[in-house]
Amino acid sequence: MGKKALIVRGGWDGHQPVEVSELFRDILVEEDFEVEISETLDAFLDAEKLKALDLIIPIWTMGSIKNEQVEPVMEAVASGVGLAGCHGGMCDAFRECVQWQFMTGGQWVAHPGGDGVEYMVNIKRGSSPIVEGIEDFLVKSEQYYLHIDPAIEVLATTRYPTVDGPHAANGQVDVPVIWTKRWGMGRIFYCSLGHHADVLEPEPVRTIMRRGFLWAAEGKEIAQKKREAVSMEAMKRMF
Repeated sequence: MGKKALIVRGGWDGHQPVEVSELFRDILVEEDFEVEISETLDAFLDAEKLKALDLIIPIWTMGSIKNEQVEPVMEAVASGVGLAGCHGGMCDAFRECVQWQFMTGGQWVAHPGGDGVEYMVNIKRGSSPIVEGIEDFLVKSEQYYLHIDPAIEVLATTRYPTVDGPHAANGQVDVPVIWTKRWGMGRIFYCSLGHHADVLEPEPVRTIMRRGFLWAAEGKEIAQKKREAVSMEAMKRMF
């Protein structure tokens, strides 16, 4: 049986949620996923349906989410369902929802210079199979400055300042571009690239996204095996 993924798209149209979701659907279909696309956050209301998924991909920038919508997602991810996304579609999704930020591992706060800034993405070699064999690469897009959770596992960074401004007084700092994180039994993958769909289409970004989706979704099967092992051990103790 193939894996199941839910893409929830909406929010600010400037991030091309429709185009990005179609690109991500194509990637997942190539990997034999059954993909559902929803244009409402009410797709998050059914906790049991979410728990039956392997992967959730939010593509929703600058929105507002209710407790009854976010809590089932957090519960599903904690049970083993993967969560993966990019750019503002995942880490500038719900600015007022600290629960979402706690789960995803970061929140956008600035992109000095706006769109069209040329910068280097520096791969942290040996950090993960997601970036194995990928060299540092140039990007011309928005350079995201994010406030991040110290618990994330950083796979790639970018160096500031590229564009001058008040932030430059702090000297050089490396800000994560790609990371993974755990939430209960669930795996989380994030990449800050993706202001428009054309940033995500070329290599190596497409490969990174594909690997990130697969890595996050694999956590569901691992979580199920862990639960089965615990259950078997409990049964053995009873007899």
